[in-house]
Formats: sequence, structure tokens, C-alpha cells
Amino acid sequence: MASSKKTSAKRAPRSGATSKVPVQPGAYKKKTIALVYDFDGTLSPKPMQEYGFLPKIGEAPADFWKEVNDKARTEGADGMIVYMLLMYRKAREKGIEINRNELVALGADVELFEGVEAWFDEIEDYVKLRAETDVTVKHYLISSGLTEIVQGTSIYSKFSNVFASEYFFEPYETPFPKRVVTDTNKTQYLFRINKGIEDLGVSINEHMPEDQRPVPFSNMIYFGDGDTDVPSMAVTRQNGGAAVAVYSPNETDQKCRMLYEASRVDFFAEADYRPGSDLFRRTCLLIDRILSDIRVREERWAMEHG
Repeated sequence: MASSKKTSAKRAPRSGATSKVPVQPGAYKKKTIALVYDFDGTLSPKPMQEYGFLPKIGEAPADFWKEVNDKARTEGADGMIVYMLLMYRKAREKGIEINRNELVALGADVELFEGVEAWFDEIEDYVKLRAETDVTVKHYLISSGLTEIVQGTSIYSKFSNVFASEYFFEPYETPFPKRVVTDTNKTQYLFRINKGIEDLGVSINEHMPEDQRPVPFSNMIYFGDGDTDVPSMAVTRQNGGAAVAVYSPNETDQKCRMLYEASRVDFFAEADYRPGSDLFRRTCLLIDRILSDIRVREERWAMEHG
């Protein structure tokens, strides 16, 4: 898959924005707000493979995903592993090589919903305006899509960390799954954020008392678009956080409304990320609530440790 686009996979993610109030030694420290996003259907209208990869191999999206689902069902296999297998197999049949640089280059073709590129800075500016204390904002991506393609998008540098499916390349003659992110195991990454253990080589199974976890779930907002996000939405909300469902401007709100009526989400809105939109306004309401909770906890901490 030769490409003239040169996109580096090693851009440094942002560490998050903070307000200008200095942190005092020994001060209350659980003041990080984590906004966690799905990708396909949430930040981007279509699955990321449909923008550059499937057209390059001449595969119709409907045919590709049907084959993935059929094979997963007949083989009793995980659909995420099957799609990664078929991507490689179909490219090879067309004489097209899959390697890391080529997949990263495909990220430049991925379309985003209106306002997504400016969203991250706009949210951080809002927190700076509203926060009465030093607060850090971090953005995380948890996706069943490919890390390599995400690395080539215009928003990769906005994320503090990206947890997505990924290939091994160098150790094998053919690409082999290095990490597969499924609907249900997305939740482990929420706990990694909660516990501050983002190194995937370190287990999160050891018990950590709530008062030692740097990012309480109550400081989290999860953004998703449908049924595949339900486990993550449920875990976030059951532990005190919030969830927001979005729907494409080309679709109805029926699916999101069902999630709302089932108490899976706090809000739903069209996937319009521009300031002034319902999504932006409702997200800011949730952020205001988090900021108030942080101030209450901070004041109690000061009273108890003063």
C-alpha cells in the first residue's frame, strides 16, 4: 500500500491541560477529569477501515463486515480477531503489503464529525474558565479499531493515551494481533485510568483502595455511540461517573434514546462537537458537576488535614 503521505507514528500525546492555580505541597490531588471516547461512530462517522483500507483493496464495506460476522459465527471466533485476520489476508490476495507505516498513513483519510478537531482544546478552555482550583483534563481513546490508523489521524496528539487493537509486525513474517480490544474488555482500560496504571505490561488485578486511585470514576465521562459501548457505559456509571451517547446527523436518535431510557447514559445528543451544540452544552453540564464535586472533596480534605 504505497502512499505519498508521510505520517509519523511517534507523535507525543498531550499530557492534558491544567488551570493556572499552583498545586500546594500535600494538597488534595484527585483533580484529574478523564474524558474517554470510543472512535468508530463516536468521533468518526464510519469504521476507520472504510476510509482508506477497504477502498484500496477494492472491498465493499458491507461485504467485508458480513464476511467477518459470518466467519466469527461459524468458527466460534472473536469478531475483532477475525477482522484483523481478514484485513491481512485480503490485502495479501491483492498483492498489497500491510505494514505499520502504511496503516498509519491511512489515518489521514479518516473523516471526523463536525467540530471534533477543535473539541479537545475547547473543553480544556472551558475547564480553565470554570474551575476554582487546579484541575487537569485528560482525553483517552478506547477503541476496537487499529492503533496504527489512529496514530495517523489529526487528533492522535490530543489523547493522553490510546488503547486500541494493534498488530505485531517485526517479530513475525506476517502481521499478528498484538492487542485485541473487544466490547467487554474495554472496561479494563477504564480501571487502568482509574488506578493510574496505563502501562499495559503491568497487571491491574491487584486490589487498590479507593483512596489511592488517582482518577475517581466520578471524574470520568464516557462517550459512545451504541450497543458495543454498553459495558463501558455501565461500568462508568455504576462507579459514579457519567456516560454520553451520540448519534450521526444522518441517523435518528432512536438507538441513543433507548440507551437513555434504559439508564445507560446521562445524556444523548447528535455528534456535533462544535461549541453551542447540544453535545457541547450537555458535556459542560456534566463537567460543572464534576468540578463542584472536586471542590467539595477538596474542601473536606483541607478540613480533615488542616
